[in-house]
Parts: sequence; structure tokens; C-alpha cells
Amino acid sequence: MRGPGRWAVLASLTVAALVMVFPFALVALNAVKTPEEYASEGPLGLPGGLHLQGIVDFWNRVDFGEKLWNSLLISGSVAVLAVVLSVLNAYALGIGRVRGRLSILVLFLVANTLPQEALAYPLYYLAKEAGLYDTRLSMIIIFTVIQAAFGTYLLSAVLGRFPKEILEAAEIDGAGRFLALVRVVVPISRPTLSVLLIFFFIWTWNEFFLPLIFLISNDNQTVPVALGVLQGERYMDATMSSASALLGIVPAVAFFLIFQRTLTRGITVGAVK
Repeated sequence: MRGPGRWAVLASLTVAALVMVFPFALVALNAVKTPEEYASEGPLGLPGGLHLQGIVDFWNRVDFGEKLWNSLLISGSVAVLAVVLSVLNAYALGIGRVRGRLSILVLFLVANTLPQEALAYPLYYLAKEAGLYDTRLSMIIIFTVIQAAFGTYLLSAVLGRFPKEILEAAEIDGAGRFLALVRVVVPISRPTLSVLLIFFFIWTWNEFFLPLIFLISNDNQTVPVALGVLQGERYMDATMSSASALLGIVPAVAFFLIFQRTLTRGITVGAVK
């Protein structure tokens, strides 16, 4: 691409990058201001120095380390378990060709379209009956099933086009169905599974509605719930609110940046296939 067209594309990418970065930069700037600087200069003014008291006060007020651990535990567990469950389901549906495959896939698709508001009361009742209400395990089970429904639907389409010749060669070498899954299907599908793992982690990390209902104890709350509850408290100033938003964003952004190459590689390999 040459001439004006190339510059137009570069300008569009620059504008898109600025639009995405500006809110994060604005939150970061306001998080390191003093309340006096925010009152006098407004949200767009530059800070006179690096003032971290707002971040420290927020961290201590909500015991952010505990909330961070809860979110990491729930999101990490859900991401791994949902990928494993998705692979097992999709292997049976995409390669095993079980009876009623299309009906099962439609069921998974419908499950993905259900709003969480419709699931809240049935899940609340089941959690109460099972003695899992107000536990992190309840969130791990619920979100594993929710994320696995999407993962099963996606992977079934991917594994449905898996080369049969490779599976036949593995069968000739004496590999059973489970061994073929572990040593053949999973390694070849690793880029796609890596993408699912990253998305499942980020999606679960950002969940707010169901954790707000199921995690009522302060010790079990996740980062989004802690942020949402504190945003309504009147004694939080603007700089502390920005500090809370910054601390809530940074872990997810860091996770995305760490696994950015894995995500890009997975999407690229999927596109080439």
C-alpha cells in the first residue's frame, strides 16, 4: 500500500490507539494526584509529583491483596477447568460424533445466549441447597460451566474438521481414544486452547453481577465487586476512586500483555488453518 492510502491507515491506527490508551492514562494520572491538585487542576491537569497515598489508602481500606488473590484463584481455576471440560466435550462431539450432536450444540448455543439475570435465582437456590453459597468454589463451578458452554461450541467446530488421517495413524500405532486426545489432538490444538484460556481468564476476572450476589462476605469478594461496592461510598475522594480503578485494571492488562504473543500466535494459526 502506497501514497495517501498508507497514511490514512496509519492515521486511523494512531487515532484508535489514542482512544484506547487515553482513558487508562487519565485514570493513572488522577490516581497519583493529591485531592488538592485534583480540586484545583481538574481531571485533565498534570500532577505536581508522584503521590501514592490514594493507592495506599485504597489498598488498606479494602484489603486489596485478599481481593486480588480471590480474583486470581477464581479466574485461573475457571480458565483451566473450562478449557479442560471444553476439550473433553468437543472431542466427543466434534470427533466422536455422538448421537444428537447437532441438538447438543444447539443447546450449548442457547445456554450462551441466556442472560445472567435469568440464572441468578436458580443458581442461588442450588448453591444454598448444596451449602456452597458465599464460597469461592461456587463461583468456580458456575463460571466453569458457563465458559465451557462457549468453549464446547467453538471447539466442536474446530475439531469437527480435524484431519482423520492423523487419528487413524495414531490408532495404527496403538493409541486409544484418550491417548490420541492427550498426545495428538491437544498438542495440535494448543494455539486455539491458549486463546480460549486467555479469554476465559479475562472474562471471569471482569464478572460482577453473579459474584456480587454469591460472594457477600468481605473475605470472599473479588476485585470488581470490591470496586463496585466502594464506588458508592461517599467518603471516597476522586483520587482514591481513580486509584481503585487503576488497581482493578492493571492485573488484567498485565495478564493480557504477558500472554499477548500467545494470543496473537493462536489467532494467526487459526486463521492460517
